[in-house]
Amino acid sequence: MAIQRVLGTETEFGITVVNQPGFNPIAASSAVVNAYAGDRTRIRWSYDEESPGRDVRGREVVDAPSVDLETGMANTVLTNGARLYVDHAHPEYSTPECADPWSAALYDKAGETVIARAVGAAQGLLRDGERLVVHKNNSDGKGNSYGAHENYLIGRATPFGDVVAGLTPFFVTRQIFTGAGKIGAENGRPEVDFQISQRADFFEEEVGLETTLKRPIINTRDEPHADASQYRRLHVIIGDANRSEVQTFLKLGTTALVLDAIEDGALGDPPALRDPVREVWAVSHDPGLRHRIETADSKHRSALDIQWQYYAAAERHARDLGRAGVWRGVLDEWESILVDLERDPRATADRLDWTAKLRILEAYRDRDGFAWDDPKLRLLDLQYHDVDRERGLYQRLVERGEMRRLFTEEEILLAVEAPPEDTRAYFRGHCVRRFADAVVAANWDSIIFDVGGETLKRVPMMEPLRGTSRHVGGLLDASPTAAAMIQSLGGSNG
Repeated sequence: MAIQRVLGTETEFGITVVNQPGFNPIAASSAVVNAYAGDRTRIRWSYDEESPGRDVRGREVVDAPSVDLETGMANTVLTNGARLYVDHAHPEYSTPECADPWSAALYDKAGETVIARAVGAAQGLLRDGERLVVHKNNSDGKGNSYGAHENYLIGRATPFGDVVAGLTPFFVTRQIFTGAGKIGAENGRPEVDFQISQRADFFEEEVGLETTLKRPIINTRDEPHADASQYRRLHVIIGDANRSEVQTFLKLGTTALVLDAIEDGALGDPPALRDPVREVWAVSHDPGLRHRIETADSKHRSALDIQWQYYAAAERHARDLGRAGVWRGVLDEWESILVDLERDPRATADRLDWTAKLRILEAYRDRDGFAWDDPKLRLLDLQYHDVDRERGLYQRLVERGEMRRLFTEEEILLAVEAPPEDTRAYFRGHCVRRFADAVVAANWDSIIFDVGGETLKRVPMMEPLRGTSRHVGGLLDASPTAAAMIQSLGGSNG
């Protein structure tokens, strides 16, 4: 049986400082993170259990870096259970663990507000004329790409070969509704005016451990942040950072449904692709959706055709399980987007970043005669992703009612401050809010307290679906101090 899915996102934001010669991205990113965190939430991240070099194939890269020593204190835990830190010279926001794609999309959107507030706070540290600019995108247009990763809890018993076989064609083709769009090609790929995905050009292997070079379609990092005897964490690096709420919901929800079908043996036989790596960028380079993907049996199918096959399997399986609510919403959005993409990709410009951006760029080209490589057009491409509500083009579409939304401003602001109630993030977030002075460090699967004893007290959280409001809400309400809570838990110092 498929396990109950726990999921979330990790987003590295592009950063620059206008009018600052010698701009240092690590220093700027650290300033952003620290400006938001402040003394109230300056809680150290614990790296004790992190193992980014562990490979699902049984290998381990023993010297894989897990700590960027240059970032100092720019690594903290927020009251909503999320993590805000500096990674690879970018400010990064990792959502708290979420129990469904609606919640995960909401907390991903809350991350934009967190970053925008942090940028506003850090702006006061700059000299006159300098300005911090942060983009939720994946490429600086100069050959450098940064990630928008997804994480899904999967059962340890599921053969990883099944995951590879089931997800590879899905990831190659899902970009038709997950791409953020960009002008031009990078990483030595063939020239193109405009393409669907910001990340597609940077993938070079089918399966592998790397995340910053030789990027694989299927990442093999085996770092579950949970009970390793029961779970794996599928670390997905092939995807774009999305501004569209509908698109983030689709990206997370469809992938979770496909994983359900894989774990239950209900996916059927997905088409093996002759050259998946080539097809990643070939699909992205075809905004008209006419490209025919070559399968291992020498047939040719469109990305839409393959997505319809996945939709049919996922819908049938969800119906057999009696899935409703959020999951029915995912299936309805998935069907609707495929229908509209088949009819006319431009019909999706109210839901998908890449078609919304393409509509903007084509309007400027028609009005001003810009060539695709015109610097002004490239600036518009980048401006779509600006998290500044006064400058970002995505936000202008929202304000004009031209982009569909899933969440109210009130829901987003609540998610900025409060954690989900149905995962262990609830316990983490409320401990940070109520007992910050006693929390020495935290990570995904434990919190370390100093309650005045001879030793520090570690509270393990190896089960992502415990530590919820239902499990610990009463305990937290009844504990005036961290020491009282630890005593109620049995005082273990693990």
